Amino acid sequence: MRIEKTDARARKWEYLKEATGESATSKALDRAADYYLRMHGDTTAVPQGKLTELMNAAQNRGSLTPEEIAEILDTDELPVRCEVSVSVGE
Repeated sequence: MRIEKTDARARKWEYLKEATGESATSKALDRAADYYLRMHGDTTAVPQGKLTELMNAAQNRGSLTPEEIAEILDTDELPVRCEVSVSVGE
């Protein structure tokens, strides 16, 4: 498969390499595609996506903490962590 490399695509691919930490465009595209499939779902490979899981959890529980949201959205392609810090008088 060949993809025409336009100026706009070249910029996006560079931004994607920066965001994913990958040095090769093909690896960055693979990582982004894997992430999209995990988030979206509704495919043979990923029947239920993380976003559907998040919406169902919110509907069933009424509200979610940042920690619960991070746990649901965490993936190998884009790790999500939550750290809570409270400070008074500083």
